Amino acid sequence: MKKLIAFAVVTGILQSCETTPTKNSNPLKYPITKKVDTVDTYFGTAIKDPYRWLEDDRSEETAQWVKAENEVTFNYLDKIPFRDQLKQRLETLWNYEKISAPFIEGDYTYYYKNDGLQNQSVLYRKKDDQDQEEIFLDPNTFSKDGTTSLGGLSFSKSGNLAAYSISEGGSDWRKIIVLDAVTNTIVEDTLVDVKFSGVSWKADQGFYYSSYDKPKGSELSAKTDQHKLYYHKLGTSQSDDKLIFGGTEEEKHRYVGGSVTEDDHYLIISASVSTSGNKLFIKDLTKENAPLTPIMETTESDTYVLENVGSKLYLVSNLNAPNGKIVTVDASNPSPENWEDFIAETEHVLSPRTGSGYIFAEYMIDAVSKVKQYKYDGTLVREVELPGLGSIGGFSGKKEAKELYYSFTNYNTPGTTYAFNPETGASEVYWKPAIDFKSDEYTSEQVFYNSKDGTKVPMIITYKKGLELNGKNPTILYGYGGFNISLTPSFSTPMAVWMEQGGVYAVPNLRGGGEYGKQWHDAGTQLKKQNVFDDFIAAGEYLIEKGYTSSDYLAVRGGSNGGLLVGATMTQRPDLIKVALPAVGVLDMLRYHTFTAGAGWAYDYGTSHDNKEMFEYLLGYSPVHNVKAGVEYPATLITTGDHDDRVVPAHSFKFAAELQEKQNGDNPVLIRIETNAGHGAGTPVSKTIEQYADIFGFTLYNMGYTILPTEKLKN
Repeated sequence: MKKLIAFAVVTGILQSCETTPTKNSNPLKYPITKKVDTVDTYFGTAIKDPYRWLEDDRSEETAQWVKAENEVTFNYLDKIPFRDQLKQRLETLWNYEKISAPFIEGDYTYYYKNDGLQNQSVLYRKKDDQDQEEIFLDPNTFSKDGTTSLGGLSFSKSGNLAAYSISEGGSDWRKIIVLDAVTNTIVEDTLVDVKFSGVSWKADQGFYYSSYDKPKGSELSAKTDQHKLYYHKLGTSQSDDKLIFGGTEEEKHRYVGGSVTEDDHYLIISASVSTSGNKLFIKDLTKENAPLTPIMETTESDTYVLENVGSKLYLVSNLNAPNGKIVTVDASNPSPENWEDFIAETEHVLSPRTGSGYIFAEYMIDAVSKVKQYKYDGTLVREVELPGLGSIGGFSGKKEAKELYYSFTNYNTPGTTYAFNPETGASEVYWKPAIDFKSDEYTSEQVFYNSKDGTKVPMIITYKKGLELNGKNPTILYGYGGFNISLTPSFSTPMAVWMEQGGVYAVPNLRGGGEYGKQWHDAGTQLKKQNVFDDFIAAGEYLIEKGYTSSDYLAVRGGSNGGLLVGATMTQRPDLIKVALPAVGVLDMLRYHTFTAGAGWAYDYGTSHDNKEMFEYLLGYSPVHNVKAGVEYPATLITTGDHDDRVVPAHSFKFAAELQEKQNGDNPVLIRIETNAGHGAGTPVSKTIEQYADIFGFTLYNMGYTILPTEKLKN
């Protein structure tokens, strides 16, 4: 690709930000965003990029643009008459105590707890049931505004030491702090510049972690593509940490992770160039200078070590098994030709865990969970009786654990934690939320509809019982459709508030996701990505055809890859929907791979550098490049964070500028830019509530409501 970049200013950066934010009246007056003469040439085709300057997240011009856009946005949102009512209801419904499943480390039992509206959950511990609980870590004290969050926590094998990571302002760059867990005191200097990493201890001696070299330029947007695995020995400086893997050109991968088996016998290293497919290596830690032995030398499969019993490895892989299988092999000769099936592939996707000396095989059947319990010799113990149809999490723990825990939820049932006896198979409620929501007044139904090419796609639709199929119900259609990620039924406090207002919440399981295994995922990648958009559009058409809603009452929402989904849907079928809500979206498909770790997404997307066919395909749906003048696009509220270093905010900035310049008609196009916030993880509760009040307020207001739907019914 040849580049021709001449930065000639076409117009000034910003003009008047005055606005008249009243529905169906005078159009909004947006900040006028300057254009520059930036042109890239792809395979002989010149592509203008007039808003390239917005990619510079460190410039004062960009900061002023963000400020001006937020002024317009919040001036509009401030005048929505029922926005405060939504915020108050969100706060009320959110304000219930939340307690996690407990876990034992050393002499203590630990658990997370949130009293209701705390910005971050607090980690507590106690020695036994009679002991007074004490705070071990309180992330609410990490920063004054609550934007520094707990990223991860790992205890040493004895439980006497702990290492936790923190994220500042939502960034993926982390710091690691090491504690004496017994006395809860910091024992050494903080490790810095850590990214996309877990912490895996080797006994009480030290731990493995991963990171990139700090990029030149902006740490929020500069490309990072060589991940490295390090070993940190306690009591030494980070500068002396030993490089274990990833330092050579031969070992160059975008994602590298290391984990130590529970018995401290082996180090397992996974290396990937993309978000799908990995190489896998094993090293015997009981032998000095033991070699790194390959288990998988190619990235043609997703393979990992589930468990080991001595030198016997239990591997999970989709090699020649798209829905996944468990195989066994000896660590001395672990390559695929020596694998033996332990749990063979079935027609359903397998997601196994281990705990209490058992293997728990979770199967996903049309996005709903089913669990079978096995002994390590392959004997089926039982199919676990679950509380109902929904999603589970848990069934994992140490081999010696006498009790395991799992959570159960669906779209209209708040998450409940159960204690599970692995010997008897009995479950009992450990914790149930005391939330002010009447679940029995709501229902979920699963439907199957035909996509454009005839593929059957499942969708779960949740709403208040007694719903009239009159085409006038405010509806949010939510989707993702990528990266082998499955959308399974789970309760959401914000969506409960939406449904209380008579709203319908519909979630289809689009191609590109993991609900039906690798083939379903691959059917929504690269030159088949349009399948995902077609599936989503067909879901909207189904909801309209069956009378759940109509184009005047349909909103589409998605985040990250789901933000791309919304951007593509609204530019391809602007007539289908009334409101578009793309969040932290991947929206410039020609340049996404040039930022941070974006090149690692190429398995799903391909890149504009690959070949002419791939470039033209991406150009055909890239939301930034498919906004056309004179088209009336839906009312749009784009949301992003100025510290998002996973999907950089420039995607959203450029999309907003294109829409604001070219929008025809009075539907507002706004961008809400959360300052000191990232991709979403660790966002304070207070900010999350404000965001949803704005999103729901904007959505209902642009569907024609001047009072809340429940208030309208009273009148």
